[in-house]
Amino acid sequence: MLRFENVDLHYGSFRALQGLTLHAEAGELVVLLGANGAGKTSIFMAASGIHKPSAGSIRLAEREIAGMRTAQIVQAGLVQCPEGRKLFPMMTVRKNLELGAYVHRGDKAGIRRSIDEVFGLFPILEKKQNDPAGSLSGGQQQMVAIGRAMLGRPKVLLLDEPSLGLAPLVVKQVFEVIQRINQAGTTVLLAEQNAFSALSIAHRAYVIERGRITLEGDRDSLLNNEAVRAAYIGA
Repeated sequence: MLRFENVDLHYGSFRALQGLTLHAEAGELVVLLGANGAGKTSIFMAASGIHKPSAGSIRLAEREIAGMRTAQIVQAGLVQCPEGRKLFPMMTVRKNLELGAYVHRGDKAGIRRSIDEVFGLFPILEKKQNDPAGSLSGGQQQMVAIGRAMLGRPKVLLLDEPSLGLAPLVVKQVFEVIQRINQAGTTVLLAEQNAFSALSIAHRAYVIERGRITLEGDRDSLLNNEAVRAAYIGA
């Protein structure tokens, strides 16, 4: 469903991704593990068309998307939920959700159905739909961010550090919803530093260091890998 092949990405003279190759099959939940600055967000920026790769191929299904505009990539079915939520705090929860459906703005009935589906995932948002997004707790704001991404009707959903700054109980709730989204058929690429929670719901995972893949494997092999446990999970 999503495939990177030998992708390089530069910020000026800095090479953020170096010959990176990875893939996520249809229906998979794939986790990206790595420290800050390892290249996880750069992978998402390249896939979303925000930064153009300097080399390599990025394919969504059988379609080359490297070099396409971001709106075209969203229309094709790849949607990113960014780190830090990036909500409009003075707009209502519902307005923030509707912005996620911008590329489908002509389909009013479809947007209403999608919002109802998000309210099914996050019932608290239905109660808060007319409140300013900035008045919500951090966990509720993360729910809005994920919901907004779902309004884009993703075939592939990119989630960048969704547990960042959240209380443990909220993290558990968020990961349960991510798993439900995946089980409903959406391919998920999840960048996380909360390695144990992420691997617990993953099918496969990659470890990224300095813009390169240094390790890959299924959930169990990485959960039981001593180097991964020492670097990302602990005893």
